[in-house]
Amino acid sequence: MSKSSRPADIYLRFLNLLDALRALPALPPLDPLEERILAVVGRARQLQERLSVRDLMAQEGLGAPATVHTRIKSMRSKGWLVLADTEDSRRKQVDLTPAALAYFDQVSGLMLKATEGS
Repeated sequence: MSKSSRPADIYLRFLNLLDALRALPALPPLDPLEERILAVVGRARQLQERLSVRDLMAQEGLGAPATVHTRIKSMRSKGWLVLADTEDSRRKQVDLTPAALAYFDQVSGLMLKATEGS
């Protein structure tokens, strides 16, 4: 039987590699809501869209604005997100930290590694 006899094996290899990456002491772990927020911020960055704290709190499916705001604060203290000033001092832009970008680079590498030999 080959290393990946089913397409699901690639995904399962990826999950195993991702678990190993998360065990490394790079950035503090995220809860499921924080992971969804990270994905929203990452997609906005990739599309070169501006994303303010208010925009993020208004996102469908992330929960109550106060909960999202609390998670943004938590993610900033964990080193995942940074807030930047805008022309309106009351609005802050949400972006990924260099460490979060490095994490995405590592996850991307894991995806490629999981497909090797398939």
